[in-house]
Amino acid sequence: MTHRAPGRTDRHYLMCEPVHYTVSYEINPWMDKTRYTDADLAVRQWRTLRDTYLDLGHRVETIDPIDGLPDMVYAANGATVVDGVVYSAKFRYPERQPEGPAYQKWFADRGYVTHTAAQTNEGEGDILVVGDLILAGTGFRTERSAHAEAQELFGRPVISLELVDPHYYHLDTALAVVSSDPSDPQVAYYPPAFSAGSRSVLEQLFPDAIQATERDAVALGLNAVSDGEHVIVAPGAVDLADALRDRGYTPIPVDTSELLKGGGGAKCCTLEIRA
Repeated sequence: MTHRAPGRTDRHYLMCEPVHYTVSYEINPWMDKTRYTDADLAVRQWRTLRDTYLDLGHRVETIDPIDGLPDMVYAANGATVVDGVVYSAKFRYPERQPEGPAYQKWFADRGYVTHTAAQTNEGEGDILVVGDLILAGTGFRTERSAHAEAQELFGRPVISLELVDPHYYHLDTALAVVSSDPSDPQVAYYPPAFSAGSRSVLEQLFPDAIQATERDAVALGLNAVSDGEHVIVAPGAVDLADALRDRGYTPIPVDTSELLKGGGGAKCCTLEIRA
């Protein structure tokens, strides 16, 4: 089957400006608290990412950053929103746990139906909507029991995928949703990040998926954001960009290298609000 870009659809995103950004603790292999972080550079890179979405015609809202929560910039981890229903995040590590209620309050204050998670999950970091399915990662952050909770809440089939490489600790670091078109959903993923069984599941669900190279993966290139036509990718993900062009997509490189020091890229900074 030959896949082609289905075409752009309007998106609604929530983001958080990294004014308090730093790496003051270590909860993933990308983080090194002895390494200098430049908050001003992080803000400039974040604003370029936000402005790219705006230039593409998408809607971007922001949540106020909270001092002492440097990872709040990774808005995708704050919740999962499907059909206007908000499944709150419940973070594994104490350093990030206050983020979940902050994001939930933002949605509740704006009239969204919110569900307080009983199970540990880290939002869209591990819960990705692909067509009519939800792909859900586990192994490092999100508990498998959260997958069942999400399925009951959203009423969509949830496919569990086991992550095995700590560098790809969230699903959105190992797999990118290229198209959510239910008639032809498409993904790109890095096979070594998954268990053998999960690789087999992905091969069956997406036999023509883009398989990312190690060069793509180490650039955190799979932490990408697609609107069905344009794909925001890390500049270092050159193989992925070529593969996307071959399928009719337009890759747009956006540098988020300063935010990579905390273990995140474009997708980590971008929570999609699905009405």
